[in-house]
Amino acid sequence: MVTTINDDMFTADVIQDPYRYYGRIRDEDPVHWNELYELWVITRHDDLVWLTRNHEQFSSAVFRDDPRPAYPAIDESDTELYDFVRNYQSKMFIQHDRPEHLEMRKVLHSYFTPKSMEEWRPLVKSAIDELLDAAENKAEVDLMRDLAVPLPVLVIAQMMGVPESERPHIRMLAEKLLNIGRGEPDRMQLLTEGMRGMDEYVTPMIEERIVNPKDDFISVLASGEKSGVFTREQVLVNTALLLLAGHETTINLICNGTLSFMKNRDQFDLLKTDPEGLMVRATEEALRYDSPVKSITRIAAEDVEMRGQKIKVKDRMRWFISSANRDPNKFENPNTMDITRWPNPHVAFGSGVHHCLGATIARVEGQEVFRELSERYPNLELKAQETEYQPSITFRSIKNLPVSLNKN
Repeated sequence: MVTTINDDMFTADVIQDPYRYYGRIRDEDPVHWNELYELWVITRHDDLVWLTRNHEQFSSAVFRDDPRPAYPAIDESDTELYDFVRNYQSKMFIQHDRPEHLEMRKVLHSYFTPKSMEEWRPLVKSAIDELLDAAENKAEVDLMRDLAVPLPVLVIAQMMGVPESERPHIRMLAEKLLNIGRGEPDRMQLLTEGMRGMDEYVTPMIEERIVNPKDDFISVLASGEKSGVFTREQVLVNTALLLLAGHETTINLICNGTLSFMKNRDQFDLLKTDPEGLMVRATEEALRYDSPVKSITRIAAEDVEMRGQKIKVKDRMRWFISSANRDPNKFENPNTMDITRWPNPHVAFGSGVHHCLGATIARVEGQEVFRELSERYPNLELKAQETEYQPSITFRSIKNLPVSLNKN
């Protein structure tokens, strides 16, 4: 007998353990209509890949084409702020479909090639060493605060051309931008503050880069404005997007991956036997086992039938990476962490034409962190009994990660 599925995706138990909840939907109703939030919930790996490969039928222009209110509900007094947010988000290149998306992505891809991102590895390694050296001198170590947050902020700030003294300001703005995927009713206040703050901060940088280009991605975006691919507003908005996407997901990879190793000591012990040789597969399994991004949203561009369900044009959808990456039809023993798993066709970075531009640099940072932790702290241990997660439907984000480094 199939029992009723609770459609509230923001309850404490779902936020804490999405795998049980979305796994049940995957097993019982893989194309599930969520009545509470009026959207389709897609949970199987092959369905997710099929959706991404049929991008003409499933539009990315969600904020432009979805007139419905925010979900969960926001404070009624913030309706005008939500209109501002929708307009702002709709300018992001990932909120466009082809051919506009392809032209915008081409501009950015010139900077984010796998080869050019691999060249950041020496900087990543030296930054990890410096951050861990500093952490060892602290009475209490929080791996999120002391490593996972400052590392990707340092990297993305370097890519933006942000001076070191201004990195805390960038992180503060990014924290406000993160409210886009959360459930608090007053989230629009902080979100709009982050968006307006980013515009204010980046505008003079854009003005300078148009006249005097440098080797940073703001100059790349500015070149897109000069060539007519981007408007000024799109340059500003996509800078905010790259800031957010460029470090929040990596923070989650580092924290979720480290937490997974601590809860699966046999895999950490295996990694310690050959950190250099196993760091690539270990990172891929960390990405699969507890993915940094939980879900991605789309809107149907036409009527589509899927597993017997009739999806109508303008219906909104969310596909759940968390569920797809634990799909037993795709992965053997999906709920077991196994760093020897290969091939590992996870979809942590999405799939198809919208595959994450920053996948290579995220992998580099994850690989070097897991390698260094396993070499440097063979007896690394968690200090917290319970892990608290941010109430987000978009990101799998823990709030802190206190550890004992136990160097010897």
